[in-house]
Amino acid sequence: MSRPVCSFPHMGNYAWVMKDLAELLDCEVMVAPPITRRTLEIGAKNSPEFVCLPFKYNLGNFLEAIDKGADVIVQAGGGCRFGYYAEVQQAIVADMGYDTDFIQLSGSCDLPSIVKFLRRHNRRVSPREIRRVIDLTWAKLKVLDSIEDDVRKRLGFEVEPGAHEVLVSAFLRELSSASDHAAVERVAAETRDRMLAIPIDKPEQPLRVGVVGELYVLMEPFANMDVERRLAAHGAEVHRFCNVTGIVEHATEGYPVVQRMLASTGPYLTYDPDAEGAYSVFHALDLMRGGFDGIVHVKPFGCMPEVTAMSALQRISREHTFPILFLSYDVQTSSTGVLTRLEAFCDMLAMRRKELVDA
Repeated sequence: MSRPVCSFPHMGNYAWVMKDLAELLDCEVMVAPPITRRTLEIGAKNSPEFVCLPFKYNLGNFLEAIDKGADVIVQAGGGCRFGYYAEVQQAIVADMGYDTDFIQLSGSCDLPSIVKFLRRHNRRVSPREIRRVIDLTWAKLKVLDSIEDDVRKRLGFEVEPGAHEVLVSAFLRELSSASDHAAVERVAAETRDRMLAIPIDKPEQPLRVGVVGELYVLMEPFANMDVERRLAAHGAEVHRFCNVTGIVEHATEGYPVVQRMLASTGPYLTYDPDAEGAYSVFHALDLMRGGFDGIVHVKPFGCMPEVTAMSALQRISREHTFPILFLSYDVQTSSTGVLTRLEAFCDMLAMRRKELVDA
């Protein structure tokens, strides 16, 4: 009897390292196809009309993977309406006639809970092996987030266009095949050495732009129409704080993280709107106070936590004359419109910087 084929949706470059964890389910692991326009079209066609964009992308990615042979889908859950999406997506796939098993990863992110979850779905794997793979996966995730953060700050100033893209492609292949901590550390060190060898022409005080908002649209470049790369192309040093390692660390600590944020976001936000809403306001204030030139706020159309955060962000922008560009995404969002607004935003930031310097 052949082993089941397991898959999971794309989000940024995380599929390169998450497949190690998926293999603990005693399945053949198949990384779902990269996100494309077709992914969105398939997902939107089979989704409720007013459900948010991440639902449509993930459902489309599930269906693409199923069509390629996946019969086990691992999906996440929790936070805002997202907590109900797993059951709805599973029902949609069943109604379409597919015989597919769904495994929902939700709840606590502490190690004992994850070990218990994996053992429930594969009794043949030992707790010791689960811990080893989780530890290795965590090390890979930390390196991945760190390298990508460095690239965001350098990308807009490379002398040879595409040099960092080539670097990241090689890094992902090497990180994916690293089988122990020593190999992960070696890949990280060699990648940083190669990165520092890439010539850049970066001004002493470049434009600094932060990107905040809903986690999926933030971390999946296709979903946000490559906002970070487009900002970099206009000479901005790009900063993003939402990544998988941060999400896991915050989830492990629990609500005290949000309480600390809310303690510093008054009077603009005094309660938790759930999901990433408090994070968006907290980082906006932090970046403004840190002298950043502006912020881009991205969200799926209709995302209630981020809609709530927007009122606080608009007040911050108005009271402090701090530039914030709001981008909302749905199936009909035009990449041309996004690009035009980003170009105008970056031009405005550059003119504003010049006026402040000349004053």
